[in-house]
Amino acid sequence: MGEIINLKQVKKQRERDRKAAEAAAARALHGRPKPQKAQEAADKSRLRQLLDNARLDPEP
Repeated sequence: MGEIINLKQVKKQRERDRKAAEAAAARALHGRPKPQKAQEAADKSRLRQLLDNARLDPEP
């Protein structure tokens, strides 16, 4: 036979694991130093400008 488990405990542990994964993702996104954020913003801006300049037909 299988092992007896408490479904409430399993559900709560699954929810804790999901929240921990969300927290890790948030730390990775928001836990960066200011110079790194500025560099990434500049890279994104430079890429957007490059793509806009390479556009074949300008927007009306």
